[in-house]
Amino acid sequence: MPKYLKIHSSDTVAVALEPLAQGTAIDGLGVVLLDEVPQGHKFAVTPHQPGDRVIKYGSVIGLAKEAIPVGRHIHTHNIGTALGGVQDYAYAGPAANADADAAPARREAPTIQAFVRANGEIGVRNDLWIIPLVGCVNGLAKNAAKRFEKMGLLPEGSRVMVLEHPYGCSQLGGDLDNTRNILRDFAIHPNAGGVLVMGLGCENNTRALFTQGFEHPDPRRLRYLTTQEVSDELEASLEAMTELAAVMREDKREPVGADRLRIGLKCGGSDGFSGITANPLLGALSDWLCGIGGATVLTEVPEMFGAEHLLMERAESREVFEGVVTLINDFKQYFLDHNQPIYENPSPGNKAGGISTLEEKSLGCTQKAGLSPVRDVIRYAERIRKPGLTLLEAPGNDGVAVTALAAAGCHIVLFTTGRGTPLGGVVPTMKIATNTAMAEKKRHWIDFNAGPIAEATATVDSLLPSFIDSILAAANGKEARNEENDVHDLVIFKSGVTL
Repeated sequence: MPKYLKIHSSDTVAVALEPLAQGTAIDGLGVVLLDEVPQGHKFAVTPHQPGDRVIKYGSVIGLAKEAIPVGRHIHTHNIGTALGGVQDYAYAGPAANADADAAPARREAPTIQAFVRANGEIGVRNDLWIIPLVGCVNGLAKNAAKRFEKMGLLPEGSRVMVLEHPYGCSQLGGDLDNTRNILRDFAIHPNAGGVLVMGLGCENNTRALFTQGFEHPDPRRLRYLTTQEVSDELEASLEAMTELAAVMREDKREPVGADRLRIGLKCGGSDGFSGITANPLLGALSDWLCGIGGATVLTEVPEMFGAEHLLMERAESREVFEGVVTLINDFKQYFLDHNQPIYENPSPGNKAGGISTLEEKSLGCTQKAGLSPVRDVIRYAERIRKPGLTLLEAPGNDGVAVTALAAAGCHIVLFTTGRGTPLGGVVPTMKIATNTAMAEKKRHWIDFNAGPIAEATATVDSLLPSFIDSILAAANGKEARNEENDVHDLVIFKSGVTL
């Protein structure tokens, strides 16, 4: 295994692929380390003066805060962000690879086995979801779910999931709209074979408000229950779920093209290997899926700051470019409106793993989107509208971002992690490890290991076929680790006052 990696020829730093002791001679670079450099961290391969740009991935990741000689450990103690506030951006024309005539011919899509819904969408699961309109009924919903599962009426392979959350009351305006719209998105998600929407009766998010302008594409699969209006809410819940299960038992998987898949792209607990191993692997997967006619979605807008220019250059039209600009600047303004620093990211865990600045994190994060043109930009709680790569408005918070991706219509979320996390969403949430040590330590969390890329025993290209196979297996019904562990969190973006 090599000791280091210099990612781009213009980089002024290299990354330690293993812990390196002070005094280690780095063959090939003519560098002798002046400090101990932890695994995943950086060291200088060229000298820097105060204010000099520090380069990684061929892009600026920050400015030197002091003189940094060759061989010095580079981290938060001696570099800082080079980023500013809300910016103006100039449109340079459509991306070269956005031209349909210049794009490669669409590859043939493999076949998967999925559930075809009444509106033509496909589901990769056939579960029964109980969606509380308000957090007050979470306990009732969970009790009803446990009772119903014991009745044995669900088709084989299906489960009851309660999409519990604490909201739906004491909310106003756009904050309440977010809650209602996210729950509406889940009510029509094709991974649900049946949905019971459960309310209390006195909440802000009433059934009347929820249903205003809302239609389910297959009303047979939807039931409502307002618990204050019935004498026995448990029996009423079981009756509704019995009716839904009868519809679900008619559902069978059938062959469809994988070009109908919609995949969310997410990272969390990132480390110094994220932008070297797992995130580029997701980028290759994204390009593959877009190349066969499928859809991928990138979110975590604050983790685009510092790399947004790379996404803007790939906008397929001026309209999409302007959408990206609005996405970025609106989120910066969100921080400013709350009197918070825009560039507080990365987290303590990110820093411990070797990430020093937000632009370094962003340059690694956006690699999950590959090289395909950006075809659309959607706001929080909006659903996917086009095949290809879409950018989605949502914060970097793991639970909120995974929930937003699933609500947008993603069948599966691919989640890279270097530090490890058990979090899972309502849809299968596959964890891709950035390093082998963590993958082996947390086998019960991890679905795929991209660590061999850093060990030089594999490349992105050589791992991609088996990675695709693992995703197609999940689409065909193989449980992701979060499903095996019964972890399916729903976290709604809280943006307003609480009454």
